[in-house]
Amino acid sequence: MSFIQIIEFSTQKIDEVQKIGNEFRDHRLKEGGPKPSRVMIGRDRDRENGYVQIVEFPSYEVAMENSNRPDTTDFSQRMAALCDGPPKFLNVEVISDETL
Repeated sequence: MSFIQIIEFSTQKIDEVQKIGNEFRDHRLKEGGPKPSRVMIGRDRDRENGYVQIVEFPSYEVAMENSNRPDTTDFSQRMAALCDGPPKFLNVEVISDETL
């Protein structure tokens, strides 16, 4: 079953967050290595400057391999520098997945 990391954050610089996210994606696709199968960013309609990033991996193991890489650490630090406070991370093991 897949594994999802949910990152909740607040920023006034969402365009810059997306830019470094795209740079990281392009780097990982070029260089190879573990990568998510899907990444989504959503805006929280109830909280000004509130966002969530949902990152899906094929497994917990792939997610941890990704998290332990220096380029992932660099991306996370660059993203955190653009946030209004520390991001909140949720690590979610998917136990059910239905398409309706």
